[in-house]
Amino acid sequence: MNAEDSLLRVNGIEVIYNRVILVLRGVSLEVRRGSIVALLGGNGAGKTTTLRAISNLLRAERGAVTKGSIELRGERVESLTPSDLVRRGVVQVMEGRHCFAHLTIEENLLAGAFTRTSRAEIARDLEKVYAYFPRLKARRQSRAAYTSGGEQQMCAIGRAMMAAPSVVLLDEPSMGLAPLVVEEVFSIVRDLNEREGVTFLLAEQNTGMALRHAERAYVLESGRVVMEGTAREVAANEDVKEFYLGVADGERHNFRAAKAYRRRKRWVA
Repeated sequence: MNAEDSLLRVNGIEVIYNRVILVLRGVSLEVRRGSIVALLGGNGAGKTTTLRAISNLLRAERGAVTKGSIELRGERVESLTPSDLVRRGVVQVMEGRHCFAHLTIEENLLAGAFTRTSRAEIARDLEKVYAYFPRLKARRQSRAAYTSGGEQQMCAIGRAMMAAPSVVLLDEPSMGLAPLVVEEVFSIVRDLNEREGVTFLLAEQNTGMALRHAERAYVLESGRVVMEGTAREVAANEDVKEFYLGVADGERHNFRAAKAYRRRKRWVA
């Protein structure tokens, strides 16, 4: 990957919570400009911590990056505040959506533009968000608390788009959503990537869906990257198919069997 193509680079970071709990153990990854990169792994693998390290949201949970570095366009940014990072184009959509329940859908979207000053550009981008998310336009005057989980996820992504991001950190976008809604959300993410050039780094437990839409993928286990490659390479890996996709020797197995397999994985010493 050429240096000019690299938008975001994480270099061997370690993250410790409460000064004693080591969560990330030398995680490195690279996100090419204009790509969709998937960060895969089970609960507790370190996906959310990786995203929060990039967006510098660890401090609220008494966490800190203690080793390594994070670069945006070749410049180290791990010491910047979350708001500074938003101004530089790094925006996170958190797990669980976190819409402002008492605000309308439109008020939520406009809140995403808090770092911007041009009213004309904000109005233009609001209409663009509504074009990608017509359901939000229909519910624009509804309070977020009274909308569905899928509409709230769309609102959270739309709010991120209102910040005019270069890279969106998308944490578990499929969580709690019906399969058809998940398909719709991922389709919109793909459209935003292809038409608007937005780069996405998404953490996702729905491995099959993530690998269908991503260009490249990293697999985390116990705070370490244990596999990386193109989405096609990762999807073809036998360990990934057996544990994350529930398929072994061409047959589908249940998740309980996959969990038992996790305990004997050779990835983690």
